[in-house]
Amino acid sequence: MIRFAIVGTNWITRQFIDAAHETGKMKLSGVYSRNQQQADAFVVDYPCKLTFTSLDELAASSEIDAVYIASPNALHSEQAILFMSHGKHVICEKPMASNLREAEAMIACARQHQVVLFEAFKTASLPTFLQLQKTLPQLGKLRKALINYCQYSSRYQRYLDGENPNTFNPRWSNGSIMDIGFYCLAAAVNLWGAPQQVKAQASLLESGVDAHGVVVLDYGDFDVTLLHSKVSDSLIPSEIQGEAGSLIIEKISECQQLRFIPRGGESQNLTQPQHINTMLYEAETFAKLVEAGEVEHAGLETSRITAQLLTEIRRQTGVVFPADQAEV
Repeated sequence: MIRFAIVGTNWITRQFIDAAHETGKMKLSGVYSRNQQQADAFVVDYPCKLTFTSLDELAASSEIDAVYIASPNALHSEQAILFMSHGKHVICEKPMASNLREAEAMIACARQHQVVLFEAFKTASLPTFLQLQKTLPQLGKLRKALINYCQYSSRYQRYLDGENPNTFNPRWSNGSIMDIGFYCLAAAVNLWGAPQQVKAQASLLESGVDAHGVVVLDYGDFDVTLLHSKVSDSLIPSEIQGEAGSLIIEKISECQQLRFIPRGGESQNLTQPQHINTMLYEAETFAKLVEAGEVEHAGLETSRITAQLLTEIRRQTGVVFPADQAEV
């Protein structure tokens, strides 16, 4: 049984704990919060043996094997490196780093200390996404793809009201491409790897982060357009076009439905059964990597490429984080 601790006591942490326990391979053993009262309140719903208000104490604990990090994006790299340096496996919420420099430092640390580092991008582990990958050859020669995820943020009104929520605050390495747009970008990288070129444009808020944007990935004679927004909703699915047919994907983050439409033929429903808690599959993947001691897994390179593209996209669109200053 993998004894894991969590950093971050929000809704996504609760969902991950449920998923981790569902695997039958992981057990919540520690909760970190800067506030002891908040940690104590959390363990009322999720009982566990240990609570921590010090990251150093959590890192040094001999009763913790792995850590799930769901803190603000800007803290991911420093926290992950601390834990991995103490021999802890890490599953880190996406995006796992603010920029390429941080991502490469995290990967190097995982290799040095021979621990598993895994970016919690759940889409890549979903049964329907895996079916999508298997079905791609049926499309024939690929020509175009549109990967779309636009969703009006529940925190946008707070921003408009003059508050400074993390979602729209560059201090925490956030914004549309780092949050909702990540699903589009990482899905493309998982399917096709690194593009030959990337071109990006975005509309920036006064805070300095992007509200929405468009990214075009050039794969030679095949191009992928990514649409992302945290200030508007979209009702259209994503689509991958080939000379022999098209794939239609409802809500790329969850892969709620997958249809294959052969050119001139009838629609075929390829949707796979999926657990209601779609974080189950990333938890299972992480547990398998830890059990196998598979430090050098394919996800490391995928995460590195994604971080590289995110860094370049922000360079082109003018989104700068405090975390980038060390790169100057």
